[in-house]
Amino acid sequence: MLNFVSFLKLLKESFRDLLPIILVIIFFQLAIIQSVPHNWLSTAIGLAIVGVGLAVFLLGLEVGVFPVGEGLARDFAKKGSTFWIIIFAFMVGFGTTIAEPALLVIAHKAADISGGRIDATILRLVVAFSVGFAIVLGVWRIIKGHPIHYYIIAGYILVVTATAFSPKEIVGLAFDLGGVTTSTVTVPLVAALGIGLASTIKGRNPILDGFGLIAFASLTPMIFVQFYGIFVYEFVDVSQTITSVVTQVSPIATPTATTSYDFKILDLLKGLISIIMDVIPILAVILVFQYVVLKKHIDNLKEVMIGFGLVIIGLDMFIVGLEMGLFSLGETMAYELTQYDNNIIIYSFAFAIGFSTTMAEPSLTAIAKKAKEISDGKINDFVLRLFVALGVAIGISLGAYRIVVGGEIVYYIMVGYIFVIVLTFMAPKYIIPIAYDSGGVTTSTVTVPLVAALGLGLATNISGRDPLIDGFGLIAFASLFPMLTVMFYGIATESMGIKGEHELQEIKLDQLRHALEDADDMDLSTVHIHGTDKRHSYKMPFSAVHVIVPRKNQDRALLAAKEAGASGVTITDAHGMGLAEMDNFYNRLNGEATDVNLMFIVPSKKVDDIIYAVMHKLDIVGRGDGLSYSYPVSHLKGLTMKSKDL
Repeated sequence: MLNFVSFLKLLKESFRDLLPIILVIIFFQLAIIQSVPHNWLSTAIGLAIVGVGLAVFLLGLEVGVFPVGEGLARDFAKKGSTFWIIIFAFMVGFGTTIAEPALLVIAHKAADISGGRIDATILRLVVAFSVGFAIVLGVWRIIKGHPIHYYIIAGYILVVTATAFSPKEIVGLAFDLGGVTTSTVTVPLVAALGIGLASTIKGRNPILDGFGLIAFASLTPMIFVQFYGIFVYEFVDVSQTITSVVTQVSPIATPTATTSYDFKILDLLKGLISIIMDVIPILAVILVFQYVVLKKHIDNLKEVMIGFGLVIIGLDMFIVGLEMGLFSLGETMAYELTQYDNNIIIYSFAFAIGFSTTMAEPSLTAIAKKAKEISDGKINDFVLRLFVALGVAIGISLGAYRIVVGGEIVYYIMVGYIFVIVLTFMAPKYIIPIAYDSGGVTTSTVTVPLVAALGLGLATNISGRDPLIDGFGLIAFASLFPMLTVMFYGIATESMGIKGEHELQEIKLDQLRHALEDADDMDLSTVHIHGTDKRHSYKMPFSAVHVIVPRKNQDRALLAAKEAGASGVTITDAHGMGLAEMDNFYNRLNGEATDVNLMFIVPSKKVDDIIYAVMHKLDIVGRGDGLSYSYPVSHLKGLTMKSKDL
């Protein structure tokens, strides 16, 4: 729903999510590097623009992307045409990936570093085709209802098999490209497609079957790119050597100062046009399939178009803010940290930047909200993002360690996959697709540029490291470890017995049903618990205690009984006559009540204490007037007591 209150809520959440990044930058800049960037004002303004842009982007997703994506999925499912669903899935995957800016950057960087052996355009086509194939495979799984882990485990086996034959120059790049394919716009649309299908197809569960498409889109590029690399390094020959080109890549790793962002109207327009060009393929696919294939108008078309407009504006603001506030500063900090003879500082920076950028990742925020909604509140969106961010932080730290000390990436990744497979069989089923998807959504608009700059900067400045072989791979670590931490989150949630809202309602209904059934058992005493809507039936002996005293002693008797454990009383008027007055019995029948009858219904174990207390407080067996007695009661129903008294 498009309203100002929703925007303010999203704005508040956006700035809350940016706070970790700000704290990390301030700490490392002032405490470790011990200098204040000369363009700190530009950085602050950039971060503010990022926060507003993120809120606008998320509002656009809620208004435009999610509704139209889920609506298309439902319409295709109702149409019952598997062919058109498959075609639509492929076009969404291919069309959104080929225009992905992060893929464009990485592809050209790989082409430069490989000395032209890797062709940037062909590499992008290979990746885009693999993502289209992945979405088709994921949609086919939802239609057939197959468990996702069979596909994912088979995919990991293929990745490892391909890695065994791939040239070492291509392995890190292939793993990284598995992360950069899931863009900020692609992720919500693909998630909406999966959830929409799973919600519409009979017998499918949105949380078990709806998630997982992003995991496929992260996995297949690793396989396809490695096969492409095997072909390139086996059959393609270039005259340039890799060494001669590596020397040209130093600007990323050797900045001397943080440059200030220069506002140029032309550059801003180019950026906005670039974002529009990224969104146009998605819009084109949606419109063609909506109006040509389904022959159906889009509901609330005006709101949907406004939503897509907000997505474009929000993304543009987001990227402009990043360029002003983070990109150049991140590259400079990565270079300056390598100048210290202390690797712990590098690992700490990698951990902190991984955690903070992930918490600010728009794709993750959108998916976490959807996971909370679909799981009926069983998954907490903020806690889920914390676990994902922790996984990214650990992954990037370990990736930085690999670059610093050396070692082939494949061994790290293979061990990580083994842990993923083991946890897949231990974690609750509902968390597995979300865990797999978490590996893809963490490497998008915010994370990829900073992480890529950190990896290439480390590999260029550390002696004995090759930017092509060692510089790539950090994104792969950032994609792998969130799967582990999210599955740990699922295991912890299950062990703590956390339930969704509907599950809690069902439990309460079951308790009520049992309470009603037990209440029908005449051998049990049924008691309401004070201050709650609960009641319990017990096989517990209760007794009635009667205390008959003059009206003037009523309060003293009540106080004595309460102190002894009585929790409630029924008071009735009484008229007592002594033995000497029995002769005048008929003449006293119309007299006013002079006494009170206090009746306490209590567990039988409290009877002695109550009678003893009243007897001594009112001196009933001495000079005082009164009478007390008790008797057991049965078929007790409707008594209200405090839980502590039971």
